[in-house]
Amino acid sequence: MDGYSAFMLVATAWVLMMTAPALALFYGGMTRSKSVLNMMMMSYLAVAVVGIVYVLWGWSMSFGTDVAGGFFGNPGEIFFLKGIGGDGYVAVAFQMTFAIITAALISGAIADRVKISSWIVFMPLWVTLSYFPIAHMVWGGGFISSHFPAQDYAGGTVVHINAGVAGLVLALIIGKRVGFGKEPMKPHNLPLTMIGAGLLWFGWYGFNVGSIVFASDDEAEMVQQFITETGFTFLNTTLATMAAMIGWLIVERLLHGKITSLGAASGVVAGLVAITPACGAVTIGGAIWIGLIAGALCAWAVGLKYVVGMDDSLDVVGVHLVGGLAGTILIGIFSNADAPGGVDGLLYGGGLSSLGNQFMAALIAVIWSAVMTAIIGYAIKFTMGWRVTEDAEVEGIDLDQHGEQGYELAPGLGGSTLKVDGSHA
Repeated sequence: MDGYSAFMLVATAWVLMMTAPALALFYGGMTRSKSVLNMMMMSYLAVAVVGIVYVLWGWSMSFGTDVAGGFFGNPGEIFFLKGIGGDGYVAVAFQMTFAIITAALISGAIADRVKISSWIVFMPLWVTLSYFPIAHMVWGGGFISSHFPAQDYAGGTVVHINAGVAGLVLALIIGKRVGFGKEPMKPHNLPLTMIGAGLLWFGWYGFNVGSIVFASDDEAEMVQQFITETGFTFLNTTLATMAAMIGWLIVERLLHGKITSLGAASGVVAGLVAITPACGAVTIGGAIWIGLIAGALCAWAVGLKYVVGMDDSLDVVGVHLVGGLAGTILIGIFSNADAPGGVDGLLYGGGLSSLGNQFMAALIAVIWSAVMTAIIGYAIKFTMGWRVTEDAEVEGIDLDQHGEQGYELAPGLGGSTLKVDGSHA
């Protein structure tokens, strides 16, 4: 199917765009102005670092032959894409973009205070020990899929629960920003965040609609499945996102008396997160309910960081962990055999089987990600260290780590501190 390969290349480009520039803009606008470049650089560096690691051993660990009881694939079996050719390169490129954005998502939980060198070291370690194993367990025929055949169409466990747990663990290990809870740390540029959310929504069609796994090798059947499933997942993705925005804004209005642009943008992402695992498993009604429930839950959850005193800077835990858990577990309730990839869940006479599988898959993903992230996080903390100095954090991490500022507000101020000859001023 030459047309399918062309479609997948387009979907791959859309998913890559979700990290740079979409996530970079979304997160960049949510930070303070003195941190915007650093925040955006964390996303761009994820593209470079994780992409290289993926073609070296990431694909092999994700989709290679089981080792260690099915917890990951053999890292040397397809090292540097040995033996891959033809359409295989398209599949590798598509899956590579998933690994990239998963790592990049974590950065929002630790914004404004982390050395860029520590972030660069963290990423290859984390995708190797956490992302690739969970991808293998869920999508590569490993432990979860063989013991608890949960439905995860495009990454509720692999991407969002995984990244959300990692963000939670790192936020606790690294600690709060200077002044957290004592001074306002508001987004500095909400238009950037709104643009980023819109681009994420656009790119997410590549994420969800592109995640088709064909059930037959017969070309006529493949064409029919492609036609049916792309339209189905596209519409479910759209409707769940719309419903989640409404759910978020309702809760925001009830709790705070106003609806905000940040709430709308965050609701969009919460809906996209929740429908990611479910887009092929539920019918239109299920998609709307999942979006509405997830939007409301995430809107409520983001405020908990102030209650527990955890500095999840850009609400990675509240949106991606809570939204990922909601979308993954609600499949067990709303899944419908009438959907292209669905089985009958609790509401459709399927009993507790699907719900149990979804819960166990989510639980294993939470435990695995938490343990591996803690090992890496503490290892970096007690060796090279995570934090910039307190003075650097107060004055601006952009200047400290990059020698630049995002905005030149007056002549002679801001901009880059690099001279024409490349040295620092």
